[in-house]
Amino acid sequence: MILAATFMAEARQVARAPLSDGWRFRQVRGVNWYPAAVPGVVHTDLMANGLLEDPFVGMNERAAQWVDKEDWEYVTSFDVPPAVYERENIRLVFEGVDTYADVYLNSQKVVVAKNMFRTWQVEVKRLLKPEGNELRVYLHSPVKIDLPKCLALDFAYPAVNDQSENGGLLNRKISVFARKAGYHYGWDWGPRLVTSGIWRPVVLEAWDGARFEDVHVSPGGVTAASARVSVTAEVSSGRAAQGVLTVADAESGTVYAEEPVRLEAGTNTVSAGFTLKNPRLWWPNGLGEPHLYTFAVSLKVDGAVADTRAVRSGMRDVRLVREKDADGKGASFTFEVNGHPVFMKGANYIPNDSFLTRVTAARYRDVVARARDANMNMLRVWGGGIYEDDLFYDLCDESGILIWQDFMFACSLYPADALMMENIRQEAVQNVKRLRNHPCIALWCGNNEMNDAYHGWGWKKYLEGKGVAEMVKAEYDAVFLGLLPEVVRQYDPSRPYRSSSPISDFNPEGSDTESGDMHFWQVWHAEKPFTMYEEVIPRFMSEYGFQSFPELATVKRYAPDEKDWDIQSDVMLAHQRHPRGNQLIRIYMKQNYREAKDFRSFLYMSQLLQADGIRIAQEAHRRAMPRCMGTLYWQHNDCWPVASWSSSDYYGRWKAQHYFTRKLYQEVLVSPYRTEDALRVQVVSDRLTPIEGTLTVRLMTFGGAVVFERRVAATVPANASVALFDEAVETVVAGHAPNAVFVSAAFEEKGRVLNDSVYFLVPLKEVALPRTVIERTVTPFKGGFSVALKSPVFARGVYLSTDEGLDDVYSDNYFDLLPGRAVVVTVRSAMAADEFNKALRVVSMCDAVVEGASAAE
Repeated sequence: MILAATFMAEARQVARAPLSDGWRFRQVRGVNWYPAAVPGVVHTDLMANGLLEDPFVGMNERAAQWVDKEDWEYVTSFDVPPAVYERENIRLVFEGVDTYADVYLNSQKVVVAKNMFRTWQVEVKRLLKPEGNELRVYLHSPVKIDLPKCLALDFAYPAVNDQSENGGLLNRKISVFARKAGYHYGWDWGPRLVTSGIWRPVVLEAWDGARFEDVHVSPGGVTAASARVSVTAEVSSGRAAQGVLTVADAESGTVYAEEPVRLEAGTNTVSAGFTLKNPRLWWPNGLGEPHLYTFAVSLKVDGAVADTRAVRSGMRDVRLVREKDADGKGASFTFEVNGHPVFMKGANYIPNDSFLTRVTAARYRDVVARARDANMNMLRVWGGGIYEDDLFYDLCDESGILIWQDFMFACSLYPADALMMENIRQEAVQNVKRLRNHPCIALWCGNNEMNDAYHGWGWKKYLEGKGVAEMVKAEYDAVFLGLLPEVVRQYDPSRPYRSSSPISDFNPEGSDTESGDMHFWQVWHAEKPFTMYEEVIPRFMSEYGFQSFPELATVKRYAPDEKDWDIQSDVMLAHQRHPRGNQLIRIYMKQNYREAKDFRSFLYMSQLLQADGIRIAQEAHRRAMPRCMGTLYWQHNDCWPVASWSSSDYYGRWKAQHYFTRKLYQEVLVSPYRTEDALRVQVVSDRLTPIEGTLTVRLMTFGGAVVFERRVAATVPANASVALFDEAVETVVAGHAPNAVFVSAAFEEKGRVLNDSVYFLVPLKEVALPRTVIERTVTPFKGGFSVALKSPVFARGVYLSTDEGLDDVYSDNYFDLLPGRAVVVTVRSAMAADEFNKALRVVSMCDAVVEGASAAE
């Protein structure tokens, strides 16, 4: 009945109806059938039927490794209503199958799927019956399919993050043989959960005569005065016919273009063009409204509407400007939007779950809102995950978040024979065509870190020793220097393509600070101090980061037993995938902070440590504009609850770094920093107009006494970084001990503070932070509480939490509280007032260190 209603509602035009009901599944070598969810994956269906413990809890991941070594079968049945059965064409479409699958309709094999990232479709009218159709999907074990390919070689394609040992495969890295999300095989922040399933919708499509296969809306020549819009449609027609292609405004009905078209039997390309006068432009987050036009595109054949599409588009011009420096030794890497250079502020983005079908619309809205609310204007969709759901890109369009889009290759080398090349080509064509209408897409990138790895991680030397380096490099070149750029040139020529990230323009065997983009991991992997972020500043920093633990409320989800609350416990180590992660956090903690007094405090201080370290990088990159024009830290989100580089955890809880980032990514940044003998303050503005304001620089004791103050009236130019204060430290401290004072700097415009900052003249480990008791006053309001906080002395990293309020949302957290100055934090919470008052914890750094610790320790 639902199927029939869906078709009838769309009259005689193309109709789509999901085949999502009545699915069952079984282990092929078993006999029992169980209900299944489609879209879904085997792991989630096993969990739903009580056959598998949640792999995210405790050590359960280990007990789930058998799943990927089995074949699985999914079956459903359906009837086809007469109004559908009589249509001229009926197509079965699988929008995503993970990964190796044979599809049977009424016992006839109709699809052989071999790529998670592709859509599979087949004409099925001849196979359908009015009633009792059976649809069967046989999912082959990716281990059974790909392990023989690995064993047949006398060398290994490098795949450093493939956790084959955890999967019981010893050192056999099989992930490179499958066109499947690399992170499913494990990463240094994710579990090894190699899924299979029908992970995107299955639908029947039915139509008569002609239909749109694809509609591409491409703006060009965009200015404030006009924009040229080209609409190109791919049309399938069952016969030769006369038609009309019409483009109109979906809201007002204004017709922009109406073009007669001649259709031949088969596939046709038809187009229409028009000019928008005084268009409303699409702007990145923070620079203006990301306005979207919705174009209603329709095709009439012989006077009757055959098909319609609604396509959203933004009128914007985005260019990647690559201009050589005057000395010829470097080149810019600047995204220019609507004629203005724009500093990119953002993060790297990974899939939101190891089990992709659990990512709801609400979770997508939340993860994009987290980027928008932290003042980001770019996310890099990383190549070890997936080409994301349409909704993700829709939300980025609406939020003004530009997307650096990787193709799905990361940190490995991949075989590329003729069959695999064609498989990759189809994957690339489908996804470029699917995503190119989104104004958020700014750049296509071939892969993540593969060029750097081949030349700089020892891979070339290893392959030379095996006598296959030339062959493997030829495979690499064929994909990333040949196939992928050609697909982009053919299907999305207005956007730039980069073969790899990172990569230099002048040194194709690596990356550097003079051109191209850079990934900087000397901080973390090489144990370099945070101050290295101020020394190594590239033209565009597309990756860097530092780990922290999630807060205790999240840890309790995967380590509910208090006996496991030790970072060296088996459970905590299972949720730390970097082999040296805990050790590195301890090393940096010892270098920068005093000793944490207990497990809860260590979690809290690890977050401040991460935020403090990444802050140094973010400020250094922004201060260096226009030489440096982008900072994308690793990483925005998590795919499971874990210690990682994320700034917000699996459950969407903001870590300290995310709160810091929101302030550091504001349109105006106040950045104090110290050279050997001087204190300097720069003001950075992303505004496209100058700002007249006042910088106030104060040196204060922790008790609140002002021992130095200077006000500087200044005009900050548009889109610029300027130094407004430069004074000898000796003059500023005025005889006070540097570890007993702090710098407070703020920039005001017409009495309104645009940004402020607290800065310490010595490493925080040496700062003589006073102990304090923070006063708090809680006032309930509908849907939450207002918490007024005040301290008689300076309080570092004030942190509010309620372990019981798992979904509580704080307006601010991990902030510094200046002496005597009240701060009000709102908390959205469903807790009762007495419960909230009892559960609320307010701590600062002085509460987290070992009692009696002093600055001298």
